[in-house]
Amino acid sequence: MGGRSVNRVGYGAMQLAGPMAYGPPKDRAEALSVLRAAIESGVDHIDTSDYYGPYVTNELIRDALYPYPDDLVIVSKIGAVRGDGGSWLPAFEPDQLVAAVHDNLRRLKLDVLHAVNLRSMFSPHGPAEGSMEAPLTVLADLQQQGLVRHIGLSNVTPTQVTQGRAICEIVCVQNHYNLVHRRDDAIIDELNAAGIAYVPFFPLGGFNPLQSETLSEIAQRQAATPMQVALAWLLRRAPNILLIPGTSSVGHLHENLAAAEIELSTAAMAALDAIAAAP
Repeated sequence: MGGRSVNRVGYGAMQLAGPMAYGPPKDRAEALSVLRAAIESGVDHIDTSDYYGPYVTNELIRDALYPYPDDLVIVSKIGAVRGDGGSWLPAFEPDQLVAAVHDNLRRLKLDVLHAVNLRSMFSPHGPAEGSMEAPLTVLADLQQQGLVRHIGLSNVTPTQVTQGRAICEIVCVQNHYNLVHRRDDAIIDELNAAGIAYVPFFPLGGFNPLQSETLSEIAQRQAATPMQVALAWLLRRAPNILLIPGTSSVGHLHENLAAAEIELSTAAMAALDAIAAAP
């Protein structure tokens, strides 16, 4: 990612905050332990944002891991802020974007962010069309200033991906994608051909965990959990997919990382592929 090789299973820090990524963690000591265990287990890619909490996950990452390992890639997101009660509000104005980058740098105790994903917020319900030119221009200027090394996109449409790539180099796209939510199949293949990473969020279904009889049956045959099989399917789906499953449990963290060792047969992949097409 952005000239750095990372392990394909990383860690997403969103779940370290309170419910719906708002407020403090239920158990701060456990949250710190999860982050340290991730690094000890070989994780070298952590996804975060100052709007998780807000501010909570970045402060936890700093307190648990600073000074950071030389090989650790921390990727943050900007483009949104949290409102009263945890609502998600767009923050696309130039001053908001500049402030967001500086806030991420300060709370993480970094001089430069390895990568920043610009999150599209034209609709509260998912990707929606709208021009990314103005906010990407602001982010590209921050890149020229040396505050951001690489730029990515999040929650975007195919049109916005094309527009973004025409404005600046895009090193990753982070969208909602998993075994049953497969709207981005064509984007993944296009990005793979271009050597651009695709990082699915909600790889396990997010706030509505994946459930499928087929998934459970294959997991039983593999002596794995359904969630491990869902992650293994993503890893086999395309070589440019990088995973950032989140958890607030050390035990669950190790389960997620073990998914990289699961080998799925061609028949198992075909059965899993068919889940999305089922009525």
